[in-house]
Amino acid sequence: MTFRTRFAPSPTGPLHLGHAYSALLAHDMARAAGGDFLLRLEDIDQSRARPEWEDLIFEDLSWLGVSWDGPVLRQSERLDLYTDALTRLWNKGLLFACTCNRRDIQEASAAPQEGVPTHGPDGLIYPGTCRDLPRTENTSLLPETAALRLNMARALEESGLLKTATNAADPYVFAMFEETGQGPNDETRLIHTSETHLVTGIGDVVLGRRDMGTSYHLSVVIDDADQGITHVVRGQDLFEATNIHALLQRLLGLPTPIYHHHKLIRDDTGKRLAKRDDARAIKTYRDAGHTPEDVRKMVGL
Repeated sequence: MTFRTRFAPSPTGPLHLGHAYSALLAHDMARAAGGDFLLRLEDIDQSRARPEWEDLIFEDLSWLGVSWDGPVLRQSERLDLYTDALTRLWNKGLLFACTCNRRDIQEASAAPQEGVPTHGPDGLIYPGTCRDLPRTENTSLLPETAALRLNMARALEESGLLKTATNAADPYVFAMFEETGQGPNDETRLIHTSETHLVTGIGDVVLGRRDMGTSYHLSVVIDDADQGITHVVRGQDLFEATNIHALLQRLLGLPTPIYHHHKLIRDDTGKRLAKRDDARAIKTYRDAGHTPEDVRKMVGL
């Protein structure tokens, strides 16, 4: 099996040192294995994506010495594929239309049950407001004026997933993946995800957003499968979301890559970097006369 990984930034701002670390690590791993390194632009949020940020991504990566194999994949050119996947899940009865806004969810979640988590990898855990509402539109067509959420309990109950025994205390898992890096709590090797955690700790995640027609969770699993990605290299902030991705891969009949989650690059206060941290943008270091080797030392490579 050829090692194949990817770097998948969003062209919504400048790349920073955290992006540099992730891209360099994935690139180094691919080249060391004699494999492929692909570049994908996750530009489904067209309200924020800009051509100038896309151009800057190419400039920064080239300056760092990162080269990619084959053409650049753009998610904005693949919306029909995401719609097809949503239609499959909708026709199986695994999605429901949700008209709640963020404030509705916050208010409905204001008094959580004791001991039940309030936040998951998709933000506030959805309280189920629209979950059991009857479908009033043509049941074979995706609704156009609502978000589409995965009915997590129904997906686990009715999708025909193979239940895999693990131990007597938590006898079944519905999603699993192999981890060669580490999660935020040092999780590694074979990661099991239980029914309980998927339902109460993650909940009914959005797979189709009203303003985008898809979501990060849906598009990333489809793209990884289409590009033949064997190893996903990304930050620990996405470790918990991998539980969603492993489940979606099983629901859609897609292969599950090996995952390698890595440390996050943080500022002097311990806060992980974001695109608004222009002071740590790769372009800033380029313009100041730093070298790619300097950047490697800064991020610990």
